Amino acid sequence: MTDPANPYARLPSVDSLLSHPEIAGLKDRYGHSAVVAAVRDELAVLREELKSRRESPALAGIAAACRKRLETRFAPTLRPVFNLTGTVLHTNLGRALLADEAIEAVLAVLARPCNLEFDLDSGRRGDRDDHIDGLIRELTGAEAATVVNNNAAAVFLLLNTLAPRKEVIVSRGELIEIGGAFRIPDIMARAGARLREVGTTNRTHRKDYAEALNPRTALIMKVHRSNYAIEGFTASVPEEQLAELAHDRGLPFVEDLGSGTLIDFFAHGLPREPTPQQALAKGADLVSFSGDKLLGGPQAGLLVGRKELIGKLKRNPIKRALRVDKMTLAALEATLKLYRSPEMLAERLPTLRLLTRPASEIHALAGRLLPQLQAVLAGRADVAIAACRSQIGSGSLPVDLLPSFCLVITPAGRRSGRALDRLEETFRDLPIPVIGRLEDGALRFDLRGLEDEAAFVSQLARLTA
Repeated sequence: MTDPANPYARLPSVDSLLSHPEIAGLKDRYGHSAVVAAVRDELAVLREELKSRRESPALAGIAAACRKRLETRFAPTLRPVFNLTGTVLHTNLGRALLADEAIEAVLAVLARPCNLEFDLDSGRRGDRDDHIDGLIRELTGAEAATVVNNNAAAVFLLLNTLAPRKEVIVSRGELIEIGGAFRIPDIMARAGARLREVGTTNRTHRKDYAEALNPRTALIMKVHRSNYAIEGFTASVPEEQLAELAHDRGLPFVEDLGSGTLIDFFAHGLPREPTPQQALAKGADLVSFSGDKLLGGPQAGLLVGRKELIGKLKRNPIKRALRVDKMTLAALEATLKLYRSPEMLAERLPTLRLLTRPASEIHALAGRLLPQLQAVLAGRADVAIAACRSQIGSGSLPVDLLPSFCLVITPAGRRSGRALDRLEETFRDLPIPVIGRLEDGALRFDLRGLEDEAAFVSQLARLTA
């Protein structure tokens, strides 16, 4: 018997809830301790609610609430999303998608031990860089190579190794800042190097570099302006001249390409982008570039160049703090091997496949999706197809846009900012969140990045509910 004067007596006990079929079945998935904690948390909430209501909660409802609580608590925070922002290599959304070959390689080394630092030929300890050194040398023509966890780390490592307490000459027009407030002057200071800025924002000449050379100079550095462009009355010094100037003084010439690629983008109908091969051919002694941007692989920073200099980088104790793990190496090796078959690259490498996707194909996709979105959003929003321009992203070719098509979703009736925010939130709340961009009072979905049409369509019915 329960005491009618005591509202809490209407609540079931912890033990009775744990024996409820729906909750009992959760123990195999989440464990006994987690289920008990969820039950107690839910009962605590209900006790507070009973202070202001008289009805007793149904046992089935409590069980369902406990299940929801556990699902929420154990749901991963890192989740797949649909990137329909129009920025293919979106830093906030994970940048490059890995090729199937790279995914398979990662799974293989995750499931069992691997020869990460073990030489199978000699039976002795090996160097983890050996897994990619030969491939990178083959593809770039470099004497040697090493890899760290991203390109910022690559720049830090080369400066800390080659220019501690010495000067590094850089053009003022190349003192870039990229996402996350990463600035070349800041990374130089942290690496222990001293920036020697030459020239002006829009024009730097050979004599500017020559006049800055002094006994404290460690190297000349060129930084690729990958995330902005200077137009108009401009001048810069060709790499060949900078290399000659540095070598005449017995100094290294290094180039940071940022988001370097290993292929001729122009041959694929894309804007030109400098490659490590070109930089080395023009006299660079060291070149740094990213693995997860235009290269289309995992997050990594690659350094290629003279064997002597790469050796110095590898001997720096900081290299250990910046090294990559077995998953990155497996994905990077698999990605680099795709470049051995350039005629198949646009099909097998997701980054290149998305960047070269024909506008006609995107328009056809928009036509198929239009009536389905119109049906589920009827009365709440108007949907139309519009031409748009996609960005490459991640600081790569910032002023070059790719022709594309998008679905433009505009709230019906009075177009308030709150209505637009609710609409955008509705798509973010889907099982696979859909991320677009807000522009001119509408939510726009650039379809260049949508390849899994079936998965996108399968969750549209939830919008009706």
